[in-house]
Amino acid sequence: MRPAIDLNSDLGESFGAWRLGDDEAMFALVSSANVACGFHAGDPATMLASARLAARHGVALGAHPGYRDLAGFGRRALDTSPDELAAELLVQLGALDGAARGAGTRVRHVKAHGALYHRLAVDESAAHAFAEAVAAYDPMLPLLGLPASALERAADATGLRFAREAFVDRGYAADGSLVPRGEPGAVIDDPAAASDRALELAETGGITADDGSRVDLAPDSLCLHGDTPGAVAIATAVRRSLEGAGIAIEAFA
Repeated sequence: MRPAIDLNSDLGESFGAWRLGDDEAMFALVSSANVACGFHAGDPATMLASARLAARHGVALGAHPGYRDLAGFGRRALDTSPDELAAELLVQLGALDGAARGAGTRVRHVKAHGALYHRLAVDESAAHAFAEAVAAYDPMLPLLGLPASALERAADATGLRFAREAFVDRGYAADGSLVPRGEPGAVIDDPAAASDRALELAETGGITADDGSRVDLAPDSLCLHGDTPGAVAIATAVRRSLEGAGIAIEAFA
């Protein structure tokens, strides 16, 4: 059993008049927050507000860059070249880091969003371009992503720290990938079920896949999506369950 584990959430995903999730409540429950940087969601005011919430609650602020896809919330695969991905990453990272500095804090890690996240797990060229861009910006910034992925290999090659992530509110396939959204079992929105999964991951390092097989992940961080229905109730139950088992909640960065 791990003595401590990070609990992260994808937050700051409101845009203009559109409000998504309860960031005020979620920032009080997690140890790390991955904040949208304006391409798939988020805007300058939301980024600054998120940075201020992170500073207030002592939460490690992470950049959450995605494809340039507001209409699809960054969950549509785009044919963006590795060079363009690197340029867009730098723009997003710099934008959030500027807001963070204005709030008296700094960006502490980087986690890609949505379709880009999944591409970086399997596309070696894109993963290396992404890691090299982060290293050029700040070689001390760790990457958060799927275990045993192309991004983990790229981080190792680039000299960046890599933190392994597992999801308590998403179903897993036998190969360690996430069950695609829209398919049965893809999203776990029951607080009790999510809590059981969090304990399984923290205590054993693995999870039961949708076919009943075992997937070993050895996570450094457990993720809760801020846009999952009932996200606050899920996060509350997960945190209570982990702490009740003697597992501290601490940022990995």
